Amino acid sequence: MLVGFALLAGGATGVPSAGAETAKGNHQPVIGKPDLDENGCARIERSLPRLADWPKVKSQVEQDRADEKRVAKILAGMTLAEKVGQMAQPEIGAITPAEVKQYGIGSVLNGGGSWPGGDKHASAKAWLDLADSYWTASVSTRTKIPVIWGIDAVHGNNNVYGATIFPHNIGLGAAQNPCLIRDIGSATAAQVRATGQDWAFAPSVAVVRDDRWGRTYEGYSEDPRITRAYAYEAVKGLQGQLGNRGGIIGTAKHFLGDGGTLKGQDQGINPSAEAQMINIHGQGYYGALAAGAQTVIVSFNSWTNADLGINEGKLHGSKRVITDILKRKMGFDGVVVSDWNAIGQVAGCTASSCARAINAGIDVVMVPFAWKALIANTIAQVRSGEIPMSRIDDAVTRILRVKLRAGVFDAQKPSARALAGSARALQAKELARRAVRESQVLLKNNNKVLPLARGSRVLVVGKSADSLQNQTGGWTLTWQGTDNTNADFPNGTTILGGLKEVLGAANVTFSETADGVDPSAYDAVIAVIGETPYAEFLGDLGRRSLEAHKLYPGDLAVLDKVSGKGTPVVTVYVTGRPLWVNKELNRSDAFVVAWLPGTEGGGVADLLVRGSHKSAGYTGKLSYSWPKTACQTLLNPGDAGYDPLFPLGYGLRYGQTGWVGTLDETAPACGPIGGGGTATEDLKIYDRMDVAPYKSFINSADTDTEIGADGEAAHAEINVVPSDVTAQRDGLKVTWTGNGQGVIFMQDPAGGRDLRSHLNADSALVFDTIIHQPPVARTVIGAQCLFPCFGELTATSMFQNLPVGTRTTIKIPIACFAAASLDMENVNMPFFILAEGAFSASFANIRWVPKAAQDADAQTCASLT
Repeated sequence: MLVGFALLAGGATGVPSAGAETAKGNHQPVIGKPDLDENGCARIERSLPRLADWPKVKSQVEQDRADEKRVAKILAGMTLAEKVGQMAQPEIGAITPAEVKQYGIGSVLNGGGSWPGGDKHASAKAWLDLADSYWTASVSTRTKIPVIWGIDAVHGNNNVYGATIFPHNIGLGAAQNPCLIRDIGSATAAQVRATGQDWAFAPSVAVVRDDRWGRTYEGYSEDPRITRAYAYEAVKGLQGQLGNRGGIIGTAKHFLGDGGTLKGQDQGINPSAEAQMINIHGQGYYGALAAGAQTVIVSFNSWTNADLGINEGKLHGSKRVITDILKRKMGFDGVVVSDWNAIGQVAGCTASSCARAINAGIDVVMVPFAWKALIANTIAQVRSGEIPMSRIDDAVTRILRVKLRAGVFDAQKPSARALAGSARALQAKELARRAVRESQVLLKNNNKVLPLARGSRVLVVGKSADSLQNQTGGWTLTWQGTDNTNADFPNGTTILGGLKEVLGAANVTFSETADGVDPSAYDAVIAVIGETPYAEFLGDLGRRSLEAHKLYPGDLAVLDKVSGKGTPVVTVYVTGRPLWVNKELNRSDAFVVAWLPGTEGGGVADLLVRGSHKSAGYTGKLSYSWPKTACQTLLNPGDAGYDPLFPLGYGLRYGQTGWVGTLDETAPACGPIGGGGTATEDLKIYDRMDVAPYKSFINSADTDTEIGADGEAAHAEINVVPSDVTAQRDGLKVTWTGNGQGVIFMQDPAGGRDLRSHLNADSALVFDTIIHQPPVARTVIGAQCLFPCFGELTATSMFQNLPVGTRTTIKIPIACFAAASLDMENVNMPFFILAEGAFSASFANIRWVPKAAQDADAQTCASLT
């Protein structure tokens, strides 16, 4: 087990390393270049000093007097419109090169699943052509300031067809090899150079504390020691020697505390004390900024704890966090960037207007689509005095400083730069395969089943065995990593393909479902199971437990078919987080965690078979603790009652059996809502996705259609597509066409629940909505208690009176539904809307909230008749 957790327990103070000192004349700690290991990379320290205040971070990229003079001269000659244009960051699908020139845009980005011309298989040349067109437009302006392009290259240049995809960060954390991280950063920079971008939105340096979070796999570890060392090397690898010599601009994200939200809710509330923010969630930034990270993206989360007097709210609006802590105390002189439309979540703001966020210290506003309105609104806010000109000048100074450091002012067009268009640069197969080998963790190896002998005959089962989509996970070609096939990865190798390579195709039989095959005819069964792709909030588990088979029930059925048949079963687990897998472990003789290995599945096969590659075998160690029960949703060293199945740092080697024994398969419910008494927690129904046990449907002409994972469904009378209400793709846009009655509803297919506790708690049905077209005919809202039992309220006037195009939060007392005959002891459908004519609106964040009926803005029952 790893050592050095006095910091996390909050009791002792570690011995300061060479990377921490105290500034002369005050008590503020100073952090600089870390101690190095025997390979010349940042050492993962045995312990970290406990800091009493935010440290000053000494960056290895220092200010240059000549650059500062040049920046001041350029700034002095710029108009207000030109300055604000530098601060806006549109998405490539929403801006043309001509508009880049017209508005003097400073940077563009492409979101996950956005490609030149909308072509998923766009060539490197197509990427370069678009980069050239933006660059040419920008240097044709009066100021001649080059535009830069940012991209989510988070595990390789993962948006680009044909590029090698590296393991996600959770796997790399298990390798515990900072030099590997530097090498991957350098290779990723080369891949990005090949397609003409200047800037990677990486690394993510979140220290993840609740594995229900949908972004768990983006964090290297729950251990801040690993995250700090890795963040340093990731930035060193990406940025190299800043300028036009192969490095690109790196980003530390997301500032601050995104890995510590309550219940692992993406974009949720982090209630940490300031000491925890400093000593746990800040550590990755100390490493990244010391290495010279030039940009920082602010987090969607809030920092709030009323008991401790902390009320920063959404961090995009927190001057204390962005300016006082990051820029002043920590000394960051680079660019602070907002996340996707995130300024719209700041109180009093919209996605196209937020003086508060800019005044808080945001320098570049990521406003993918409403960028023209943002520019106009910001100019008006400066002219009115709401935003000081000094704040604009500071932001643009930082933008110009980073552009000078990155060498873009003196660079040729993207297609004429080093590595541009290089097919070789897009490939890093050998490095990626090594990363896969180093990142796997062996949890169980009864009777020394592994490694298998060369020439073994194996039966391979499980849906993830031949799926590059499942191997690569989220943030791969598409935002969610879904809608991909093996054909979308022409240079990739599945785990099945790797086994055929090392064992010979004749020795490998594949049966995805294990139907009609006899395991006893083989030397071993290799079952490849795991999660299917997700990204961000769509991966949140919410109130659900960590029970694995709830996410993929077919995998457990496959294991049942092959275990106990006299042939050893080796399970390879493809996952973005530790989950409760007691049932799967019990059915396995050996159990390997492969995480999300990327395109080089051969690296998994290399370790399953003896001598197939010159390596030391399994060397990976858990960088996340593994749960013993389905309800251990907080499981970190230093937490009260820390009792994992496998502790942080666990990992077997060849020759070690790691006998686990028969594990408890009981999976109790974790914190259920319902029954008598008074509810104290929200009943979430739709939170960026269906919240189990509820599923979303549309209905017309007595036909139900489930709304799929892509957020789409359509009848002639009603159709649904994803929409942005408060965050990216967090809602459903529902359009009633006027061709007949249609219904959208959320239902528990298993039946009703006793929700009297919400009536007792004076709860309200609460949801966010944007009206696109008010209803023209009768529209009702309600809840159902197993048809024909229901409570229905007339909502036509309510929706007609809402402003069009503006987000509004609706609160309807649950007592209104109860008065309309809803049986509170048997509610199976806590939300539905029926319209009899044309109507269009988006809905998000649907829940029942205790005490919300008491709010001044709650609807009255009398108004809903």
